[in-house]
Amino acid sequence: MVFGTSFPENPQPWQKNIIYLDLRQEKEVYELIRRLKPDWIFHLAAMSNVGQSWEKRREVMETNVMGYFYLLEACRRFQPQARLLYVSSSDVYGFTGADNSNRALNEEAPLRLINPYAFTKACGEGLSRFYFNCEGLQIVIARSFPHTGPGQSSDFVCSDWARQIARIEVGLAEPEIKVGNINLERDYSDVRDVVRAYFLLMLKGRAGEIYNVCSGRTVKLKEILELLLSLSNLQVKIVVDEKRIRRLDIDRLAGDNRKIKEETGWQPEIPLEKTLRDLLHYWRERERIRIIKD
Repeated sequence: MVFGTSFPENPQPWQKNIIYLDLRQEKEVYELIRRLKPDWIFHLAAMSNVGQSWEKRREVMETNVMGYFYLLEACRRFQPQARLLYVSSSDVYGFTGADNSNRALNEEAPLRLINPYAFTKACGEGLSRFYFNCEGLQIVIARSFPHTGPGQSSDFVCSDWARQIARIEVGLAEPEIKVGNINLERDYSDVRDVVRAYFLLMLKGRAGEIYNVCSGRTVKLKEILELLLSLSNLQVKIVVDEKRIRRLDIDRLAGDNRKIKEETGWQPEIPLEKTLRDLLHYWRERERIRIIKD
């Protein structure tokens, strides 16, 4: 059977295999692993919004570092043979790519941490390697670059823009799109491709190793916004919102995906235009349902 956890939302009554779990509660984490004895664990639970990591530093440390520590200890005690995928982030590279803007970052690139979220993810990588080297836990590390697609929270830029467009289309917002710095370059993948990568890493990835999960190509955020707008008939004003500009940010973040491709056979398959089309459709449906309910 497949189980998942939910926090802070409570599972819906029909979600029989979803369990409410606050990772910061050590005893609850221990009890869950002792009871379920999972063979595979995909560890994605984290506070993952970079902006919020500056504002809620204690919460991000408790969740992303101590919560993961509790999970590892639970595995060590009750299910040491479990295979675990730790999902890290390309944010750990920080300004590494600034010296050579054309260089794609491989897994050996140095880390330069520039926000609390990245710090916690680097800590998680360190914990993973410690528990692999010293306790023998079978942990594979996925260092994921940005990804998006239907279902993503509007806390993230592509989904935020898609939601704004959908709200304007149904008359719930004025015809303007609020943005931050749209000149940044990022390596984006479709979330469905990323899910396949995680599955293949559990099947074929080497324990103790780090794998970039990325498309191997970059795109400016401005181009993403233009693509989203091209899928609508809107005429909108683009407004820079200072609140959406990060305290520190990386101009360009490009990933080298050769390692995961060579060792697992994974290939990104879904083009960016389809990703954005499906994302916009998701938000159109959400806003349409909202209007019906209201």
